Amino acid sequence: MYTASTAFLDALVACGVSCIFANFGSDHPALLEAIAEARATGRAIPRIITCPNEMVALSAAQGYAQATGRAQAVVVHVECGTQALGGAVHNALRSRSPVLIFAGMSPFTQAGELPGSRNEFIHWLQDIPDQRGILRGYVKYENELRTGANMAQLVHRAMQIAHSAPQGPVYLVGTREVMEAETAPVTLDPALWRPVAPRALPEGGAAEIVAALAKAERPLVVTSYAGRDPAAFDELTAFCRRIGAGVVESAPSAANFPHDDPLYLGNYWNQPVQNRALAEADAILIVDSDVPWIPTINRPSPGVPVFHIDTDPLKERMTLWYVEAVRAFAADAASALRQLNAAAQSQPLGDVEARRTHYAALHAERAGKLARQAAPAGKLTAEMVTAAVRRQAAPDAILLNEGITNYHVISDHGAPTRPGTYFASGGSSLGWNGGAAIGMKLALPEREVVALTGDGSYMFSLPSTVHWMARQYGTSFLTVVYNNRGWNAPRFSALAVHPSGYASRANDLDIAFDPPPDYGGIAAASGGALALAVRSPDQLEDAIAAGFRAVREHRRCAVLDVWL
Repeated sequence: MYTASTAFLDALVACGVSCIFANFGSDHPALLEAIAEARATGRAIPRIITCPNEMVALSAAQGYAQATGRAQAVVVHVECGTQALGGAVHNALRSRSPVLIFAGMSPFTQAGELPGSRNEFIHWLQDIPDQRGILRGYVKYENELRTGANMAQLVHRAMQIAHSAPQGPVYLVGTREVMEAETAPVTLDPALWRPVAPRALPEGGAAEIVAALAKAERPLVVTSYAGRDPAAFDELTAFCRRIGAGVVESAPSAANFPHDDPLYLGNYWNQPVQNRALAEADAILIVDSDVPWIPTINRPSPGVPVFHIDTDPLKERMTLWYVEAVRAFAADAASALRQLNAAAQSQPLGDVEARRTHYAALHAERAGKLARQAAPAGKLTAEMVTAAVRRQAAPDAILLNEGITNYHVISDHGAPTRPGTYFASGGSSLGWNGGAAIGMKLALPEREVVALTGDGSYMFSLPSTVHWMARQYGTSFLTVVYNNRGWNAPRFSALAVHPSGYASRANDLDIAFDPPPDYGGIAAASGGALALAVRSPDQLEDAIAAGFRAVREHRRCAVLDVWL
């Protein structure tokens, strides 16, 4: 029988979905039947990836989307499973990652009136007034599937919205009775459901920006995630080289600009330090950034003209946001930068060589500082660890950064030079790294994936689920745990607000896990990972080599527990 659930699966296939990251429940009998029928009869369906934890499921779907730009599906159980997605929904929204989330609902009949009627006690307990409201503030679109007759249309609409800028998650729900109901197949032309075409700068916009940067002595570009589109990475690199603009990254969640380019000036996160290049800039272009700087500690000089390009320059889902830009443009980064490059070819650009020379000197000064930080020492440091991993990783390895208080260190010493080789979650809910590594490895199985994570974010990632899945689906990757035996971020936050208060003098702020769990042992027990503890600098290089050997030769995950 062709049911609404069959139509749902067919629609996902038509939309190009490769994987369903699934945590099935009692609301999915029709979907399980449709999957079984498809396998028995040879009907094409997406690959089913069983996910024992919902947050890992959505993190994996997010990782897949970050690596490819293509939305995958996540299936969870009613409102319980929806809530169990946790902070992964926040990360998917903030990172602008397209993903389709489907959840069942409690049946709406209880006396057997329709197939799928209530027959388990939980069907009453899971009946809440507004299940869709759980995610309403975190998704671009939410709707209830009420019939199989327009199942294809609603799935295509949801995916069209998910893939249109700014991209993001969408949420569909359906009761058992609806998903069980027989329906007729509907064939749609995917070409009629494509995402909205990217927006470009308005007429004269590119010339105005180029003119402002060209008359400046210290033009600067600030970005956070322009490079999630490889075309934007290339266009930004070409534009900055053409005009002689320096580049800084604010909390980068993608590889945006080659770190070995003389115009690259580094990145900043929460460090309580004024960035020199930002302070000296006399014209600034922001391209794709949610937090280009933190005004209380790091900001441009007063009166400097700021231009802002973003698919969502108003940040409409943030209640407080402004950068006082002289012009803001709602535009796709790659399209806008392409226009800027074209405009720069027909306008005077000023003393480009002087700018390049100035920024090259700053770049060289920074490179020397980083080399000194990563030099062998008598104790393990985050700088030394990251630099050692970078030396042994494949040139096109994908580095995932969830280092929290070491975010900037991993960005500095991970030093990506190619698009698609560096990612952070794009949000602030911890535990993204493990699921994301699985999703990226499923999407790009030929690429090497390395998760660099703090010990707190490692525990948040549900490593028992992650490593069971990694072994089950052959997604081997290397994890390096930056183990400082606790949460340093809350400590730093407390000291930033109360630098001489009681917390600054307290020995215990209830944020330590010391002695820590056996992080590698968790992965070994759950998924057969190689577990290595690194306690001294002389163990580091050999441990990293053994970890990569396990991943490359034995198709086995490896976890290095490095005590900083």
